[in-house]
Amino acid sequence: MSCFRFNGKSRKRSEENNDKNVDVIKRDDRTRPTSELLKVKSNVNSKKEDVSKDDQLSLDAKNLNLKVDVSKDGNGNDSNVQTFTFAELADATGNFRSDCFVGEGGFGKVYKGHIAKINQVVAIKQLDPNGVQGIREFVIEVMTLSKADHPNLVKLLGFCAEGAQRLLVYEYMPLGSLENHLYDLPPLRTPLDWNTRMSIAAGAARGLEYLHDKMDPSIIYRDLKCSNILLGEGYQPKLSDFGLAKVGPKGEQTHVSTRVMGTYGYCAPDYAMTGQLTFKSDMYSFGVFLLELITGRKAIDPEKEREEQNLVAWARPMFKDRRNFSKMIDPRLQGQYPVRGLYQALAIAAMCVQEQPALRPATSDVVIALNYLASQKYDSRKPPVRSSRRSPSQDVARRIDSEQTESDRLERD
Repeated sequence: MSCFRFNGKSRKRSEENNDKNVDVIKRDDRTRPTSELLKVKSNVNSKKEDVSKDDQLSLDAKNLNLKVDVSKDGNGNDSNVQTFTFAELADATGNFRSDCFVGEGGFGKVYKGHIAKINQVVAIKQLDPNGVQGIREFVIEVMTLSKADHPNLVKLLGFCAEGAQRLLVYEYMPLGSLENHLYDLPPLRTPLDWNTRMSIAAGAARGLEYLHDKMDPSIIYRDLKCSNILLGEGYQPKLSDFGLAKVGPKGEQTHVSTRVMGTYGYCAPDYAMTGQLTFKSDMYSFGVFLLELITGRKAIDPEKEREEQNLVAWARPMFKDRRNFSKMIDPRLQGQYPVRGLYQALAIAAMCVQEQPALRPATSDVVIALNYLASQKYDSRKPPVRSSRRSPSQDVARRIDSEQTESDRLERD
């Protein structure tokens, strides 16, 4: 078991500019949305003559024109995040022994460890100075998760900012990332069943709704994908990796202008073309993730035939005829799924990956629909129960049918 499992390399990339030097970021990207990211109230009592670990984090933020103030002991009014020394984290991992290593991503290497002073098994991410992500993502991750508190967001326990060392300490997620349970399964591994997939989808939607609608300020995740959805006991999903998160538009603003970043295959086409980031950008990524859950296919799979390499491009023409839906389901389910539930789940996914952002559903609507689907437990031994009541997921399906028809009519005209 591992906390964060990766395939050995990060798929995260800038789709417009891969330069990691902060100096190349547009001025509005430096000064506008991220400078307004979550302020964590201070309770700092450290001596001025010493540069503490918290002071180092503040210096990092100042150099990036970000505002952050995290208390040294983690007992601020809004934060339970602690600071750890590098020696404590080295001790927790046996000096980062190879047998504690569990994976590697854009941020750097990830280790499993046990921190004595909190008596807890943790996952420790160590920043690679030459990696895809850098100090900017480190600071944003601390700021975003310091005030977040939701069962479907991974919990940040603390961090280390000491000298050149930058490390993040999380709760340990014993089942690893979702992609480890969807792709390249060993021959004897049982694939995720339909009920578990819908439960994961609903939980991920609730985590996204928390970021969009319940955090203050609201957050655009910008990096929703299977490898960033971690699974705890009972396959409870939690969103992780918030280094690309942005504060959403405020007041009369309709979008946040920023350089294009994300993962190829998950990035909304409107955002990729214009650099205008909205909450609907996240909904497109969510739709791709939901399609992956339903079909068992990767967002981008170069090993497939050319016309099937891009999941959304493959799925779009199939959405137009329900007779195709049974061809889209993951064959490893071997027919063990509810036909009506499949139709409704595909309708939600199709609506999320609409090319026009205005046609994508609100996060709260997706939560209602998926919560309902997750509550309808499939049992192959029992015949489906027919109900005269219309379900929330059926409402979403009806909306997509009508809006897709209108969209097709406008294209013909």
